[in-house]
Amino acid sequence: MRNLYAFLLTSVDGYHADADGGTDWFNVDDEFEEYSRAQGEHIDAILMGRVTFEMMASFWPTPEAYEQDPVVAGFMNDLPKIVASRTMTEHPWGPTTFVADDVAEHVRALKEAPGKDIAIFGSSSLVAELLPTGVIDELRIIVDPVALGRGIPALAGLAKPVPLKRTGLQAFANGHVVLTYVPVPS
Repeated sequence: MRNLYAFLLTSVDGYHADADGGTDWFNVDDEFEEYSRAQGEHIDAILMGRVTFEMMASFWPTPEAYEQDPVVAGFMNDLPKIVASRTMTEHPWGPTTFVADDVAEHVRALKEAPGKDIAIFGSSSLVAELLPTGVIDELRIIVDPVALGRGIPALAGLAKPVPLKRTGLQAFANGHVVLTYVPVPS
């Protein structure tokens, strides 16, 4: 069975985006880029919410994306994308499938199919929706050493508490820390 992991950025005070929805505060350096490229080797599908999809679709297919990071641009553009959206049904950034209802069941079926891992990059609201359903196998939360003071909380809208067990901790030279958790079965 394939695993589904979520990779979220957050500030030390728990925000995944600033008050305007931006992530320009996140410090991207060579070590982060290397970590990001390595994730692409282990996945063959990307799941995301509509807002994240639209943000990524505005960048990754561009010449600037290929110039900045051809490896990540390659897998972001080439891998199948599954987008949870009740409003979008098509988009030229492919290959893309849109799922309007029962995203958790769609994900369960995907996990049963042969293949590599499935990743959720960003999409904090989608992660909050799916985490209580048991379809997310692992959370990778990268904490940037910045306090925003206000913004959009990571995992806002989580319907109920989900106990987690930390399974990994990786510190980067620039102060980033990747915390890896798995849900504890109830």
